[in-house]
This record gives sequence, C-alpha cells and structure tokens, in this order.
Amino acid sequence: MRTKGSVARTLGLGLAAYLSSVHALAEVSIEQGYFRASPPGVKHGAAFMTLHNSGTTPVSLTRAETEAANSTELHNHIEQDGVMQMRQVGAIEIPAMGSISLQPGGYHIMLMGLKAPLIEGQKATLSLEFSSGQREQLLLPIQKIQTQQMPSTMTHSPQGMSMQHH
Repeated sequence: MRTKGSVARTLGLGLAAYLSSVHALAEVSIEQGYFRASPPGVKHGAAFMTLHNSGTTPVSLTRAETEAANSTELHNHIEQDGVMQMRQVGAIEIPAMGSISLQPGGYHIMLMGLKAPLIEGQKATLSLEFSSGQREQLLLPIQKIQTQQMPSTMTHSPQGMSMQHH
C-alpha cells in the first residue's frame, strides 16, 4: 500500500527525471543550415550546417531524414594515400560546450536518390536526431553550389566513395 509520502516521492522523482530530460533536449542548436543545389540528372545531394552543443557532455548527430531523397547517410571525407574518400559514419560527435561544422570536404549529410533536383532559391525539410533524444525539424534553403578546388573524379567502392586528385 502506498502512502502519501511515497506517492509524493515517486512524483518528485518523475518530475526530476522529466526536467533533466528537458534540459538534455535543449543542448544542440543549429546554424547556417542549407542544402546544396543539384545539377539536373544528379541523383545525390548534400546538406551542411553548424551544430553547437551547449551541454557539458558530448552529443552525437545519429540520424537525418528528408523527403527530398530516398535515403540519407552521415558522411566524412578522409585522405588516404593521396585519395580523398567519402565514408559513411555512424554518428557525428559534437563536443561538450563546442561546435562542429558540416561542410563540403568534411562531415556532411549525404542525400541518396534525390527524388527531384534541389533548385536554388527553394526550400526543403530535414529532420535530425541526436543521441540525447533531441529531434529537430528544419526547413532549409537550397543554395547554389560553391565553386571550390574539389577532385575531379569520384568513384564508388565497397568502402565508400573515392575521389582522386588529378
């Protein structure tokens, strides 16, 4: 049989757990998010942004989804033996009290099987999930592809996508 004191303790513990989970959900903020516009006929795209973690423990981006593509993957570029390789990663860690930029040539969200071209000036939705349980629904602009010194050849391999310098 429960007494009023045990009910109050149970409610108090439940409230404390709820408040700590609310605090955990407020850790990551997102800035400068955008999708890169895609040329006609290209079936892959990318999304970029800066993620800030105001919490005292690291948090990871664990999943991203968009209706603009059949699937999404978290990716990073690494150089191995003079070849830039794009590799899928399981998560992207945001350090405690720190930030990480998802940008061309580094960590990014890869969109596989675009359903239609991503056209500059339009917007598309992106959902993010974090290891803390936080979920964000974003409406991001589609921006023009920035010209940069990127390798000219990209190949797919079982380990990921590879780009060779020429």
